[in-house]
Amino acid sequence: MTLDISSAPIASDTTDHAPPAAGRRALASRDLSASLVVFLIAVPFSLGIALATGAPLIAGLVGAAVGGVVVGLFGGTSLQVSGPSAALTVITAGLISQYGWQATCAITLAAGLLQLLLGARGLARTALAVSPAVVHGMLAGVGFAIAIAQFHVVLGGSPQSSALANLLALPKQLSEPHPPALIVGALAVVILCGWPRLGRLPGRAGELGTRLTRIPGPLVAIAAATALSMALSLRLARVELPAWQPQGLPMLPHGSLFGVLTAVLTVTAVASIESLLSAVAVDRMSGRAGDLDRELRGQGLANVASGLFGGLPVAGGAVRSTANVRAGARTRWASVLHGVWVLLAAVALTGGLRRIPLSALAALVLVVGLQMVSFAHIRRVHEHREFPVYLATVLGVVALGVLPGVALGAAVAALLALHRLTRAHVDVTAEPDGSFAVQTHGPLTFAAVPRLSRALAGIPAGARVTVCHDGSFLDHAAYESLHSWRTGHHAGGGQVVLVTERQADEVLDPDGAVRSGSSAGPHRCRAWTPWVGHHCIEQQEDPHGRLLDGVRVFQQHTAPLIRPELARLAREGQTPSQLFLTCADSRLVTSMITNSGPGDLFTVRNVGNLVPAPFEPGAADDSVAAAVQYAVEALEVRSITICGHSGCGAMKALLDGVHERPGPPTALTRWLRNGRGSLDRLRRAPAGFSGRPVVDLAEQLCLTNVVQQLDQLLANPAVERRVNEGTLRLVGMYFDFATAQTYVLDRESGLFAPVTELTAPVEAIA
Repeated sequence: MTLDISSAPIASDTTDHAPPAAGRRALASRDLSASLVVFLIAVPFSLGIALATGAPLIAGLVGAAVGGVVVGLFGGTSLQVSGPSAALTVITAGLISQYGWQATCAITLAAGLLQLLLGARGLARTALAVSPAVVHGMLAGVGFAIAIAQFHVVLGGSPQSSALANLLALPKQLSEPHPPALIVGALAVVILCGWPRLGRLPGRAGELGTRLTRIPGPLVAIAAATALSMALSLRLARVELPAWQPQGLPMLPHGSLFGVLTAVLTVTAVASIESLLSAVAVDRMSGRAGDLDRELRGQGLANVASGLFGGLPVAGGAVRSTANVRAGARTRWASVLHGVWVLLAAVALTGGLRRIPLSALAALVLVVGLQMVSFAHIRRVHEHREFPVYLATVLGVVALGVLPGVALGAAVAALLALHRLTRAHVDVTAEPDGSFAVQTHGPLTFAAVPRLSRALAGIPAGARVTVCHDGSFLDHAAYESLHSWRTGHHAGGGQVVLVTERQADEVLDPDGAVRSGSSAGPHRCRAWTPWVGHHCIEQQEDPHGRLLDGVRVFQQHTAPLIRPELARLAREGQTPSQLFLTCADSRLVTSMITNSGPGDLFTVRNVGNLVPAPFEPGAADDSVAAAVQYAVEALEVRSITICGHSGCGAMKALLDGVHERPGPPTALTRWLRNGRGSLDRLRRAPAGFSGRPVVDLAEQLCLTNVVQQLDQLLANPAVERRVNEGTLRLVGMYFDFATAQTYVLDRESGLFAPVTELTAPVEAIA
């Protein structure tokens, strides 16, 4: 059997290249649909940001239009959408109050020029060196300041000049609210908070809610609040949006040169960091690799244009970009079209926009500000023991401003890193045989020498001592201290053995030399790295010895941690919720890509992740069918996942026709015949199931094979019965080794969509 390779598309993995002619119409349709969704989010959001900064409201629309078109055309992340940024709200408001609007436009222009220079020098990735705790703290502090300021507007008042002033004025504002503004703002808040939860309702209400949530929540909230205010004829402050006209040229700010430079650097730093972090998140979400330096240059061009045309500072935003990806955008034209729609709205829809109550826009920005205080970020920061950095940044931004707050957070991060660098634990344990074990944790530097010397001085002379160092840094002062103690201890008849996490016993000889012990293992890195790269492994002639070294690492480090859980599983038996059927390829580590542990997955592995179709003579295999039946009927799993992967040798063999070669069939050729259905399906549907361009025909077959095996799985009577009852879900999955990216088959689109922490759960196929 042969395949006509010319009939299957082989696309480039470069996102900017044109797609095959057969798919251009579908891509254009997806981009058009996504651009409309983002447009409906961007208009109220941009107006709300302009309101919060005190800028002309038209400036928000100008910034959104410029960000969409300019960054869309020249940016390095094709699916990122740029526009007025919530993170820049407090900064821009301060600049307007201090220098005036036209001078703020000049600062925006200067920040754009500086971004262009940084991007041209290839310095984009240096922004990613900022501690995540500082970034999240900055966003949380800005969000808190925004929420407090806009709460005054929702109550019918006006915000003060700073977050502290807004907090102090809040009691008086609460005692004197403006009821119409409060009613309209409260309605907008309720809709914004409740709209995403409609899809979680039970039964048919949830299905209807899922359809409704395709309409952007901000649009619904603003429309409902506007309709209510007009229906009740409420007397409210509304949007004052003049007809668009060319703005005056930016004016040089009046003030000290240091103050102006600080303002430019602040806008540049915050806009660049937010844009680059958002670009990285979008790349992970879409499974593509962007050019961060090009992205920074695109952001710079957008800020230059926005400053010239009287728009707000521009940055890449997670809200718009996430909506763009989830709406199905495939190319940069979705962002460009969104900017065009915003520009048309600014020119033609000013009459309708003037009916929007200011309290409704303030409610939108208030909710966005509160969402910037992410509890998920707080948990993650706490897990990495960087909450002091986060808290210092939040308090600094609220009390002092964005740039001083970030500087304070960075200083705390540096002090914390220095503290950890000089922090070490030394534990001495007496063993039953009279020997002693010394366990060190953390870097042994000069600061740890007193603690190390006190611990070693308490060990009796003549004892056998094993010093286990965790592999962290060991500086010269600590080494000299250990060496001097070893010399004295050896003179008293003792012996010192140094054991590191690489499982190499090194005995310190009396002459100061270090000789390897007999149990030296291969690992030159920490316990998790033997599978990371060959540079971390000293290859042995005996693979079995390397395997036993790995077992010893498990027994020493991992077994004590999971022993209670395994003991529980031994008592209670296995109750996995999922059957995971995947390939036997050694590179595919199921527990790693699913973040699962003992007892979570009932796993079946075979060559090519095949599910033999029943009743097919000469090709069926009862072992897979038996495992499926046991999982479905005895273990009562609730989902079955078939996971393929890139570079599958079985798929390459199918393309080469190994299963059809003349001569007596071998066990492998008989087994590969179970993949003939995948070859036939690829011939019938050469466009494939990938939501992104594929590398070659083999990858196309890998994806097609997952879909085909799901169909063959449904031929199992036990599976078919449970699926029809609605108690079993089937999931198609694909793992790309080169990018470490997992894709899941989406039931609605029929394409494999990337799985990231930012995306919603993908619907299973059944």
